[in-house]
Amino acid sequence: MRKTTLGLIFGFLAGIIDLIPMIIQNLTWDANLSALSLWIIAGFLISTTNLKMNSILKGIIISFLVLIPSAFIIGWKEPFSLLPISIMTLILGGLLGYLIDKFGK
Repeated sequence: MRKTTLGLIFGFLAGIIDLIPMIIQNLTWDANLSALSLWIIAGFLISTTNLKMNSILKGIIISFLVLIPSAFIIGWKEPFSLLPISIMTLILGGLLGYLIDKFGK
């Protein structure tokens, strides 16, 4: 399977994992769709970027770079919510980088 396709699939799965606690908290659909699209885009970028570094670190860096625009909006109104978002980004970003590298060869 092509690495780009794997990036999109794993990104979608990471988005679903991220959505589960958001749906339980009854967050708005714009927030849910924003999170889902963040992970699909992060998966795509991780799979197509040729950074010469550890795959887990690459996943974390790209995921946080994709999060930055939304983090400004989220942090402006609810700065304390950035902590769980950052933890989830750290975990899922590292996992995405690892899985895309492992299965994309």
